[in-house]
Amino acid sequence: MLSLIKDPILDKDAIWKKRFRLPRIMVQFASSNPNHVLVISNQTGTYELYAYDLPSNTLRQATKRPSGTAYGSISPDGNHIYFMDDKKGNETGHVVRIPFDSTKSETEDLTPSLEDYTLAEPFIDDTSSHFGITIPNKDGFDSYVVEISGESIGKPKMINRNKKMSFGPLFSHDGKLCVVNSSERFGGLDFSVLSFDTQSGNKLLELADESSRIDICGFSPMAGDPRILVMSNRSGVMRPLLWDVVSGTRNDLKIDLEGDVVGMAWSPNAKSVLLCQTDKATTQLWLYDLESGKLNMVVHPEGLISAACFKTNDTLLVSWQDSTNPAQILEIALSNPSSRPKSYLSPKDVPKSRSWNSATVHSSDGEEIQFWYATPEGEGPFPLILETHGGPTSAQFNSYMPRSQVWLDHGFAYTSVNYRGSTTFGKGFEKKINGDLGHWEVEDMVAARNWLIQNKIARPKEIFLTGWSYGGYLTLQGMSLYPELWAGGMGGVVVADWVSLYEDEPEAMRGYEVALHGGNPSERKESYEKSSPINYLEKLAAPLLIIQGKNDVRCPPRQVELYEAKAKTLGKDVKVVWFDTGHAGSGIDIELAISHTEIMLRWVYDALSSK
Repeated sequence: MLSLIKDPILDKDAIWKKRFRLPRIMVQFASSNPNHVLVISNQTGTYELYAYDLPSNTLRQATKRPSGTAYGSISPDGNHIYFMDDKKGNETGHVVRIPFDSTKSETEDLTPSLEDYTLAEPFIDDTSSHFGITIPNKDGFDSYVVEISGESIGKPKMINRNKKMSFGPLFSHDGKLCVVNSSERFGGLDFSVLSFDTQSGNKLLELADESSRIDICGFSPMAGDPRILVMSNRSGVMRPLLWDVVSGTRNDLKIDLEGDVVGMAWSPNAKSVLLCQTDKATTQLWLYDLESGKLNMVVHPEGLISAACFKTNDTLLVSWQDSTNPAQILEIALSNPSSRPKSYLSPKDVPKSRSWNSATVHSSDGEEIQFWYATPEGEGPFPLILETHGGPTSAQFNSYMPRSQVWLDHGFAYTSVNYRGSTTFGKGFEKKINGDLGHWEVEDMVAARNWLIQNKIARPKEIFLTGWSYGGYLTLQGMSLYPELWAGGMGGVVVADWVSLYEDEPEAMRGYEVALHGGNPSERKESYEKSSPINYLEKLAAPLLIIQGKNDVRCPPRQVELYEAKAKTLGKDVKVVWFDTGHAGSGIDIELAISHTEIMLRWVYDALSSK
C-alpha cells in the first residue's frame, strides 16, 4: 500500500479545521423587505439564527440554544423570525417567533393550545396577519390557519385534513387566500395544490397533473392578485406556470431550456419572475417577462445559487457559493450585467481549496449519471472517498464542503454521486428508486467508481464509501451489495433497518417512508426488507464505521442497535460511535463535526494500514 502521508493531520491549527471553523451562512430573504435577511450561521461554533440588516451591514445573534438552531423562517415583511423550539435537536415542540430588531430573548408561541408536534414548517403572509402550519398526527396531516392582529394571536383553525403528506398553508399577499400542497390525490411524492378562502376555510379549487408533482414558489406580491407561481414536472422535467387560485386559469410559461426550471421569486411590480435552471447539477438564473414572454439570462458567477429575491425591480440578492468559496450574499444589478456583484457576509482568510469537476457516466442500465470529483496535488491514482448525499430527494451541487477538502488535504481523491432518486434530473430519474430503495442508487455509485478507476483517479483496492442520513444508508447498502468493491465505509446518522425505523419514528415522518416504499411495512413488507442493510450483513466483507445520534428522531437509534448486535453475532467489523444530540448533530456543532472527522480519519488510516 502506497501511503501519501504517515499520519492523519490532527493538530489544532490544521487547514482542514480552519475550513470547518470559518463562519458559514445559510440565508432566507424577507421577500417584501429584502433589507432584512435571516442568516443561519455557525460563527459561535454552533449554528444559530441571526438577524442581518443589509444597509447597515449589521448581524445580530437572535437565538442561543443549548443544541443550536439549524432551521428558521423570516416573515415576508421582515419583522419576525420563526423557529421550532425543540428539545436537544429532536425537532419536536412548538413554532415560536421573536422580533427581528429586538435584543430580548423571550419567544412567543404561535400555537400554545396545541400539543407538541414534529417537523412543522411555518408560513406567514406579506402583512403578518396570518400564520399557517401543517401538523402530522395519527389521523393525518392537519393544516391550520392562525390569525394575527398586532401582538394578539388567535386560536388555530383547521382548514384541511389529508391522510397523506401535506405542506402549507401558503398565503396570498393579504392572507385572504391560501394554498396547501397535498399528495392526497396521487400518493407517493406526487403533489397537487388545493386553494382555500382563508376566512371561511372553504376549499376553492385544485391544480393537479396526473402522476406528476406540483411544487409551490409563491403568490404574486400585489394585493388582491390571486395568481401563484408553481412548477409541474408533467413534461418529465420541472417547468413553471401561473395559476389563478380563484378562477382556475392556468398559464404555462414557454421555456426552451435543458433540465429543470423552477420559480425563485416575483419582481416587486409582479411584471416578471426569477427562474432557476438546473442542468447536470449546475444552476443558472433567468428573468422571465410576463408581458412579452421574453427570457433573459442573468449574469452571475458559476456555482450554486440556493436562495434569491428581488431587492428592487432591477436588482437581485442571491446566496452564492462554489467548491472553493463559502456561501455569501451577492447583489446583482440586472440593468448593468457587466458590473461586478457586490458581496455581503463574505468570509475572510478562506484557506485555499481544491476545485470540483463535473463528469458523467452510464450506469448498468444505460442511464447517464452525473457526479463531482476532485483530486489532490500530485499524480494519480489515489485512494478515493466516494460520498453520497442525503435525501434521497435532494442533489449535490458545486458547493463549499469542508469535509470533502479534508480528504483532498490528506492525498485522497474525492467524489460525490448524484444517484437515481436525486432531484433536478427529471421525473423518471427521481422516481426510479420508488419501491426499490438501495438498488439503482448503488448501481450508480458502482458506475462512478469504475469510471474513476478507468481514468486513473482511484486505486481499486483503496475506495471508501461515506455519507450522512440517506447517504449513510447507501454506505451500508453498498458495502453489502458489492462487498468486494470497497475498502471500508463510514456512515453518519444511517438507516440500517427500514422496518424498525418506521416503528420508532414520529407520525410526521412516516409519510415520507410510505411515499418512497409505496406503503407501510405491513403493506410493502418485501420492499422494506429488501431495502434494509441489516438483511445483508452476512455479506459485509470490509470494516464499517457508524456515527449515530442518541436523540435522532429521523433515524432512530434502535435500528442501529439491532444492526450492531447482529454484526457482533456474525463477527463483522462494525464500530458504532454515539453522540448525544439529534439528526443534524455535527451539521450544527462545528467542534462535534471536527471530532467526528478526526474519528473518520483515524479509522480510515487504521483500515489502510491493516491491508
